[in-house]
Amino acid sequence: QVQLVESGGGLVQPGGSLRLSCAASGSIFSAYAMGWYRQAPGKQRDLVAAISSASRTNYADSVKGRFTISRDNAKNTVYLQMNSLKPEDTAVYYCRLSGNYDYWGQGTQVTVSS
Repeated sequence: QVQLVESGGGLVQPGGSLRLSCAASGSIFSAYAMGWYRQAPGKQRDLVAAISSASRTNYADSVKGRFTISRDNAKNTVYLQMNSLKPEDTAVYYCRLSGNYDYWGQGTQVTVSS
């Protein structure tokens, strides 16, 4: 069994910052690739950022230069640092662990609004 718990979402003004965390349990965390996805109302769930077991990273074009994904294997946690937030970043953000099966967290709401 793998369980993922996201935290750190909330309401922030445009230009502000948030750091999301995803804590994993029930897995050999360091062996797996992790990712952050987001889904806005009426939109599909899209990849935001991914990090491999070797800490190679990849980002959606819309967040390059603003978001940073990282992992702390000792804490079984992956992070998403979000800077220079825009209203179009508003969405539910989901953590994913890629293994024999894909495991998803329940999501955390990020709202960027004045």
